[in-house]
Amino acid sequence: LPDAEDDIVEDSDDSIHIFTGHTGELYAVACSPTDPVLVATGGGDDKGFLWKIGHADWASELQGHTDSVSSLAFSHDGQLLASGGFDGLVKVWDTSGNLKSTLEGPGGGIEWIRWHPKGHLILAGSEDCTVWMWNADNGSCLNVFSGHGASVTCGDFTPDGKTICTGSEDATLRIWNPRSGESIHVVRGYPYHTEGLTCLSISSDSTFAVTGSKDGSVHVVNITTGKVGDTYDHITKVQYISWFCMFELSLC
Repeated sequence: LPDAEDDIVEDSDDSIHIFTGHTGELYAVACSPTDPVLVATGGGDDKGFLWKIGHADWASELQGHTDSVSSLAFSHDGQLLASGGFDGLVKVWDTSGNLKSTLEGPGGGIEWIRWHPKGHLILAGSEDCTVWMWNADNGSCLNVFSGHGASVTCGDFTPDGKTICTGSEDATLRIWNPRSGESIHVVRGYPYHTEGLTCLSISSDSTFAVTGSKDGSVHVVNITTGKVGDTYDHITKVQYISWFCMFELSLC
């Protein structure tokens, strides 16, 4: 510890912009895929904001949630923003902050939101063990995916848009048909996770899901077969391909 008489030098602030609209903790941040300065934030003050990096005079408050704004996501074309709250609501906004629609249905807080990679479909996981899918353009509910035994903590569409993967506190991964709502595979038990799932990512070719858990492990699952693969071997192959591609680019 420094002596009491020593001067305490504060760290320099290298940020290029500071946004101070929130009055509570921040829970969610999303950046527009088409506008490099447009940012959305949400927090425990029940508020969401749209603001622009480097434009201190531009901000739009996203009003209407009655509980913490827990998740945010821009559509892939950058035209719409979805916000999810612990009030169980999903709200859809345009990029000026105008409310387009309010999507209702879940009986618990919204854990996460994802957009379909090729259209204005929204997928959201809830604390009430369900996953909901809506058409964001007209606000209609397209399907409800039921089967998990605890809060649905992570999920996404596959990049080809043909399949849905969701993970839960019940330590299972479920693979769904988005049209029928049927569960194609349920991945659980040995050699899979022993505690609740916390995160999920899907390979760009829509063939593998990588999941993380409270048990400290990472597993790779074949989406087509529902089989748990050899995690170490698969990650090694992925790393090898990544390194090879970087090497090829360095030669260009």
